[in-house]
Amino acid sequence: MSDPESVSREALRRLIALLEEVDSRWLGPEWNLNSADDIAQGTRALMHMLQGGLDSFFECDPKHPDFRKIVTPYKKFTGDNADAIYYDAPIDPGCSYEVEGNLSGAVYTAFTIECGVADGRMGTRLGGVLNDSDLDIDAAGNFVIRLGGAPQERNWLPLPEDAFRITTRHYFEEKVHAAVDTNRHCSLSIRNCDASAPPPAPSDTTVAAGIDRVGNFIRSRTLEQPAMADAETPAFVSKVPGVFPAPVSPGDHGLAASDAAYSMAPFFLGPDQALVMTARWPECRCANVVLWNRHMQTFDYVNRTISLNREQTVLEEDGSLRIIVAPADPGHPNWLDTEGRALGLVFWRFMLPEGSIETPVAEVVSMESLVAKP
Repeated sequence: MSDPESVSREALRRLIALLEEVDSRWLGPEWNLNSADDIAQGTRALMHMLQGGLDSFFECDPKHPDFRKIVTPYKKFTGDNADAIYYDAPIDPGCSYEVEGNLSGAVYTAFTIECGVADGRMGTRLGGVLNDSDLDIDAAGNFVIRLGGAPQERNWLPLPEDAFRITTRHYFEEKVHAAVDTNRHCSLSIRNCDASAPPPAPSDTTVAAGIDRVGNFIRSRTLEQPAMADAETPAFVSKVPGVFPAPVSPGDHGLAASDAAYSMAPFFLGPDQALVMTARWPECRCANVVLWNRHMQTFDYVNRTISLNREQTVLEEDGSLRIIVAPADPGHPNWLDTEGRALGLVFWRFMLPEGSIETPVAEVVSMESLVAKP
């Protein structure tokens, strides 16, 4: 008996073919993945992307949206953050929406509208930004935002004709990273002001469309990305280990929060070496420094110290900051654990900075020198 015609099965086969192409090309020398460990880390990143695509894009309906967590300790991509909780939801520029929420203890809350093609791929630009400085918020931390529809003076974001997603950022500065507790949530909901009838039941066509969105999600983050060595770097990114650029706004790069300043550089250390970084926390809403792998996934912040915010760091007598990136505990309170990895990325983040920011300076030293001179 022949198989019945099924567009969802065809979509599934397209996804399988895509994964095979990612395996044969992206997980290899073409994208500078050469060793067994390189391939293992790339495969892990791919599995996290697959999970992210399934969670956010397989079944999503801009007519009936809901906010879902983008990343967790076990689902990481696109530069996750131990001190933040992120959500997103699909939107239709032809609709208007009401978002209700509460600050939920966050020291910084922001909403961005992403624009581009609503097919699972990464957005191409930001269509609007609101942070909590722009919101009317009551004494209990509650707020209401309107998206689209008639313009309003406050608590409103227009929806450009290519808007397809809203992303929310909730940053915390606490002794324990906010993202460690996967049961922790921010009070947040979204309602389509124009919706009436419930969504239709899943069908062969809608399942196929969902699978294709998952495939586009993965493709845009793998095969459609340049290899790290060939990528055009923004002003806040250095390719030289331990040499940090002056912190600057990312603009539209990566659809990041445009009211932040970033600075990033790789580290490359031998087993008996450490990177000693000196800096000062600027005046800003919140700040942290974190270790990522080459796929912009945080190291293990649940079981190790791989990220530090201002509440977690101990300052020098002159108010400066000394942080040590090392494979073993150097006996210093501001230690970032490399997990024994020789290579990674150090990412500094400053939200709503005021005035100038001192550029972090770094030096590679021997572990022995740190033990001798704590």
